Amino acid sequence: MLSPLQTTSFRRALCALAAGITVLFMFASASPLAAQSKFKWWQSDRYKTELMLTVDQSKRLEEIFQQALPNLRAQMKTLETAETELERLVQRGDDSAVMAQVARVEAARAELNTSRTVMLLKMRKLLTSDQWIKFGALHKALEHEREQALQRSNAAPK
Repeated sequence: MLSPLQTTSFRRALCALAAGITVLFMFASASPLAAQSKFKWWQSDRYKTELMLTVDQSKRLEEIFQQALPNLRAQMKTLETAETELERLVQRGDDSAVMAQVARVEAARAELNTSRTVMLLKMRKLLTSDQWIKFGALHKALEHEREQALQRSNAAPK
């Protein structure tokens, strides 16, 4: 049995951990659906040109995305609801409920990520090997460009 001091220390550590996890979840959850829906690479002129996507490929990629979108949105809503409940439980300080909710949040996140991965695998299957290699290089180059732009904007005088 834990002493009152140990119980208090444990409770504080658990609340700090849960709060940290909540913040991490917020950053992690902000991207899968949001990033995908903001940038449909298969509709980008640069990607279409450099990958030499056919009209049919672009159409089929959009169909895969549209087919997955309702499920991804529902799963994102489930995740957001679970995270909101986790934040509420952390504030309330109910350790056992917090830990149970962390499990629900992680299960919701895993389900969303699995669905997103299945969608991306279906998209990948529509590309030729050459297109896939070019896609990786193009994606890497664009990420590098974004990082450089971010560094420039952070270095600019305010």
